[in-house]
Amino acid sequence: MNPTTDTTLLDALGAEDSSTRLKAAMAAGTRPDARFTDALVARCAVEPDFFVRDMLTWALTRLPPVNTVPRLLTELRSERTQARSQALHTLSKIGDRTAWPAITGSLLHDADDEVARSAWRAAVILVPEGEKAGLAAELAIELGRGDRNRRLSLSRALVALGDACEPALRKASESRDDAVRAHAFATERLRRDPEAGFDVTADEAKRIMALGPQQAGGSAC
Repeated sequence: MNPTTDTTLLDALGAEDSSTRLKAAMAAGTRPDARFTDALVARCAVEPDFFVRDMLTWALTRLPPVNTVPRLLTELRSERTQARSQALHTLSKIGDRTAWPAITGSLLHDADDEVARSAWRAAVILVPEGEKAGLAAELAIELGRGDRNRRLSLSRALVALGDACEPALRKASESRDDAVRAHAFATERLRRDPEAGFDVTADEAKRIMALGPQQAGGSAC
């Protein structure tokens, strides 16, 4: 690309019109150029439109990981929540497992729901096989917290870890906290049957514990 084209694309990424920004992000991905790495990452942190953000992520996945991953790892320490969540989302799409050590407990337990959910998704993709059980135990700390969407996202992350999540769910199912116990049972139900309903009430969890999984219909652990 010549300097004039470079300037035009950079200006378009920050244009007021979202369709212009979308076309610019698409152009950056269609003609990948590592010189735009910083600009694309920086735009991810502030872009208000979901579809443009998604296109920015796609453009970044088209670039060599050697250029993108270090820059994205820097964003994980940003004070801006969108910068952290979008960096995590993009890292999950790139799938470079060298980024795994950067998925820290502080990200997995971030106060911002979107950051935490992005961290869970990235973690289950990047985690080495031998560390899945440890990740499951860390994620299980979040059981019972937040609204239904947050709980469902956590359950899906745990389910994605396969059998490695069993010990963490078993321990959580014995919690004294009704919300934690119900969430653990709901997650186990989802793990056993992805088509089954997700929601398990605190009362249902108590009934399952009293009767045992088999007598309660085998729908929970």
